[in-house]
Amino acid sequence: MEYIKIMRDLREDNDLTQAQVAAYLGTSQTMYARYERGANELPIRHLLKLCALYHVSADYLLGRTNQK
Repeated sequence: MEYIKIMRDLREDNDLTQAQVAAYLGTSQTMYARYERGANELPIRHLLKLCALYHVSADYLLGRTNQK
């Protein structure tokens, strides 16, 4: 699950905490942490919001391409 590493790296590269990203997504920090650990699958609605937050494509976030 390469997207988990990409998701964490994007958050850290943007100097954001899990709590800040969770608030942006409208979820709890605990649930967001579960996404980053791979314990829960990331819902599509959150995938799209993360793409908008980080200005990347879904293909990039999912590890399907190196182009943002």
